[in-house]
Amino acid sequence: MRNKVIKVFGAAVAGFSVFMAFGWSFFKMVVDCKGNKRLAKKKWFQLSHTKVNHPRHKFEKEYEEGKQWCAQQEMEECYIRSRDGLLLHASYLPAENPKRFVLLSHGYKGSGFGDFAYMARFLHENHCSLLFIDQRCCGQSEGEYITFGAQEQYDVQRWAYYISRQNKHKLPIYLYGESMGAASVLMAAGHRLPQEVKGLISDCGFRSMKGQMKDMAANWFHLHWVGLLLFRLNLFCALFAGFRMKEADTAEAMKKNRRPVLFFHGAKDTYVDPGNTIYNYSLCRAPKELVVMSEARHLCSAYEEPEVYKGKILEFFEKYD
Repeated sequence: MRNKVIKVFGAAVAGFSVFMAFGWSFFKMVVDCKGNKRLAKKKWFQLSHTKVNHPRHKFEKEYEEGKQWCAQQEMEECYIRSRDGLLLHASYLPAENPKRFVLLSHGYKGSGFGDFAYMARFLHENHCSLLFIDQRCCGQSEGEYITFGAQEQYDVQRWAYYISRQNKHKLPIYLYGESMGAASVLMAAGHRLPQEVKGLISDCGFRSMKGQMKDMAANWFHLHWVGLLLFRLNLFCALFAGFRMKEADTAEAMKKNRRPVLFFHGAKDTYVDPGNTIYNYSLCRAPKELVVMSEARHLCSAYEEPEVYKGKILEFFEKYD
């Protein structure tokens, strides 16, 4: 009898270990970037959905020219501390005769010089002083975990106050995010921000970490029963990364926010479903505009219809400056 109990117990432990191991592997893939940022990014971009949704897939020339322009600019290196003690980095590019400041919040495992490669020059030439922030765990910023906006929203908030302190002439400030960076900007709008922040620009932002994980599991890996996987992922996020998935959600922020929002999304985006932006738009109680580009994939709206995209941004500035 004793041997039978031991065998049953051993089998249960083995089964539980296998059960938890898959959740741990998923956590390591999507959240943990500890000490190995480049390798993690390389593996992530081997997935076909990330390839076809990246601007390089169709607009490599424009994308690379934009990155090259960013690399050629003389920028000031800036640093702040996050609320949990991380040293965060940004690059500041002042404009001649500036009319406004624009904070650029890049996407998942991205960079400001990449995600905003195409738009940075246009913004700068239209009298925008730019702050390219490195999200935690990316670029020169410290961090071991990507939190899908749960902590990044507070980083964006702190960078907004950093700009405000440098903003001696009280110029308008805009928070412009792409993908996860857009979700972080929308979440930050639920907190106190400097009075000079006049509006938000959200391109392909998701509604929540939980929703994004569900979409990825279903659309990328064809896993339609993901409740237990998300339970394990949430557990590891709480134990090791210091946040819960419910903290990465735009809903309450959009209900609280009173600053104007310009929403963009590509109708053919299979990285972040366009329904996310439609949801965020529907909850937003502030002045708002939704622009959906019918042929664009993820973060490709500016490339696909540049005149429309750029025109909408200039109209937004002119209206709320």
